[in-house]
Amino acid sequence: MAVFVYQGRSANGMQNGEIEASDRSAAVGELRRRAILVTKIAEKSAPRVTFKFGGKVSDKEMAIFTRQFSTMIDAGLPLVQCLNILAEQSDSKTLRSVTGQVARNVEAGSTLADALRRHPRTFDDLFTNLVEVGEAGGILDVVLQRLSAYIEKAAALKRKVKAAMVYPSAIIGVAIMVVIFMLTFVIPTFAQMFKDLGADLPLLTKVVLWLSTFVRTYILLIIAAMVGCVLALRSYYRTEGGRATIDALMLKLPIFGTLIRKVAVARFTRTLGTLVQSGVPILDGLRITARTAGNKVVEKAVLQCRAAVTEGKTLAEPLRVSGVFPPMVTQMISVGEQTGALDAMLSKIADFYDDEVDTAVSTLTSLLEPIMIVFLGVVVGGLVVAMYLPIFKLVTLVK
Repeated sequence: MAVFVYQGRSANGMQNGEIEASDRSAAVGELRRRAILVTKIAEKSAPRVTFKFGGKVSDKEMAIFTRQFSTMIDAGLPLVQCLNILAEQSDSKTLRSVTGQVARNVEAGSTLADALRRHPRTFDDLFTNLVEVGEAGGILDVVLQRLSAYIEKAAALKRKVKAAMVYPSAIIGVAIMVVIFMLTFVIPTFAQMFKDLGADLPLLTKVVLWLSTFVRTYILLIIAAMVGCVLALRSYYRTEGGRATIDALMLKLPIFGTLIRKVAVARFTRTLGTLVQSGVPILDGLRITARTAGNKVVEKAVLQCRAAVTEGKTLAEPLRVSGVFPPMVTQMISVGEQTGALDAMLSKIADFYDDEVDTAVSTLTSLLEPIMIVFLGVVVGGLVVAMYLPIFKLVTLVK
């Protein structure tokens, strides 16, 4: 998504800001939807690379910011005073700076939602649209409470997935380092000893000695190839086609695919449920949900669903046709639409799949633990056995 800098006129006067969109036409269309008449718009030039630390606002910091904001608004404090207090006490340098700018813009006559939209890297579409609904309906404190709860649950979901990936990643990393150390420093000692003895070596020992020679000779080339593969994969993932291909493969993985699908369903239902509950129109809610899906396959399915809804179809029907969402999810959404309780039904689905993710992570960890231990034992034990086989053979010959 490109970032465009714009100047325009609205009911509140002249406005300046930034907006994310796929192209210039989409940016102008989105601004017109916000009742802003564009007078000047241009794509923001890429910033120069600078080595700056602390530029990202974490989910935890955003959750604390939103919770404190809602508490102060509920207590009756003026909006500008709330923002100034938040700017002074925030631990994040980036959030402190952004909040100060938002306070100055609001003090100058801008609405809170418009002031937040000028900082798309800190406040996404979900945040700004909900704030806009809260301002219009006079329920800003309630909307901010929902937002903080949503951010906290989304962060908890992300932590669960990371926890599931830490153990196998750590074991594989340790195995690679141990193997490289043994092949580089330990095996050559045995190789020299076997060479001096002049004995006929077993096949397994010959293979390990060849691997040791190969690694010591081409270690720099191997490292360069590994780094190149990682960089090439990341560059490919940044393209539209690459991300769609990799995300589709991730959903089809034997063990992790089920977990990724459950996380995607939980995020979709939680986001859409929060938006619908706060009064955001369903079409806008689907657009925002698609952009925050985190998976290109899910994003495409949601956008196709949005297109079908504009044609007069129900929400559940296109979701069922997409094949991305489980039958239970589409059936519960269908019941929610028929009973007029779609927001409550989406929240129930999200809670259910949060529990499902918990169970899946626990099952995955208990399943991977013995597999990783066996893997590490086979790799390291295989190297040790390969080195001791000739020694056992020599001992047998001596006897």
